[in-house]
Amino acid sequence: MNIQENINEGLRSIQSNMLRTVLTALIIAIGITSLVGILTAIDGIQSSVNSSFADLGANTFSIRNYLNENRRSGGRQQKRFEDINYQQARLFASKFRSDYNGKVSLSAPVGGAIQVKYNSEKTNPNVRIIGADDEYLPIQGYQIDYGRNFSRNDLDNSLNVAIVGQEIVTTLFNREDPINKVISFMGSQFKIIGVLQKKGSLGGGTGADRIIIVPLETGRGLAANRSLTFEITASAPQVEDSEYIVEEARGLMRRIRQDELGRKDSFGIERADAMAKNFEEVTGYLRVGGFGIGIITLLGASIALMNIMLVSVTERTREIGIRKSLGATPKVIRFQFLIEAIVICILGGFLGLLLGIGIGNLISSTISEKSAFIVPWLWMFMGILVCIFVGVASGIYPAIKASRLDPIEALRYE
Repeated sequence: MNIQENINEGLRSIQSNMLRTVLTALIIAIGITSLVGILTAIDGIQSSVNSSFADLGANTFSIRNYLNENRRSGGRQQKRFEDINYQQARLFASKFRSDYNGKVSLSAPVGGAIQVKYNSEKTNPNVRIIGADDEYLPIQGYQIDYGRNFSRNDLDNSLNVAIVGQEIVTTLFNREDPINKVISFMGSQFKIIGVLQKKGSLGGGTGADRIIIVPLETGRGLAANRSLTFEITASAPQVEDSEYIVEEARGLMRRIRQDELGRKDSFGIERADAMAKNFEEVTGYLRVGGFGIGIITLLGASIALMNIMLVSVTERTREIGIRKSLGATPKVIRFQFLIEAIVICILGGFLGLLLGIGIGNLISSTISEKSAFIVPWLWMFMGILVCIFVGVASGIYPAIKASRLDPIEALRYE
């Protein structure tokens, strides 16, 4: 019997036991679904994050307070640095624009758990209020859905105008145009001049759409006697100059903050592309973990497949005896049972690939609406290879057992 005939015989055997084949293939499909689904979801989330950071640009960096979280080092309390104040932020922005022709945005969190009202409607007390200038939106990657950004008149005269996120509009305005409507929060009234496009949780952290942006000076007025912490976001004119500009900005800020020579910075600098690389490193660990979970699931599926193949050998003992009496060699018997195991695994693998891709993209789109549909060709190829390996590993022992059956004893089997 040649190889092609042996393959056909294996396929006919699978077809004659269709219910058992389907149930066995489903076991493999579940394992492949977990493997491909997890990895597809991680790739989708990574794609969404990369898209969000791409909006900021590779040449964007932020200067903010140094975070030491009151940690101790060598039994000593680490030094706490003063927050970046308004005068320092304004001085940096002025010098950076004039010396390096770069874009700078100043912003400060005014409130983090604010309730906003419009007529009888009101939001939950979870809205963030940010004071910022007209450069804040483009540098931070926000887009205006409708309305406009702050004008120079809004900023210079500290007008009570606001740009709101999509969740604010959804909560307060029932199919009503929010532009030029007056909302109230923190004891003041503000006219809405713009609405931001939906950004989602991965686009800017938790509550990226529960945000209200007011002019910087207006925000300082809302804070009253509270001291605000200012954040500086800047971008280099050219991407290729970003390394040089970041170091120049570091030197400029050290002079403004009067940091002593040889001492560490009293502030932190974080680049947008560095954050993306850090997240990519985290997703790398997640991929390893996801692959491990998928392999463990497939291990259980392979044990189940081996058990089913052993039952199949027992059920077909008489058939094996007849085939051996007609001249089938142990090699032919082994090959037939291996083919059956591999084909069952591949059938389950293809079903698992389809389910895994669909479930993985569903998870990533649920987490971030910016996530694009991902077809993970690498994981699909690896999934098929894993299926073949599982088929061989699960079928080799039953195949060997079948090939070693004594034909006389097999023919006597009832």
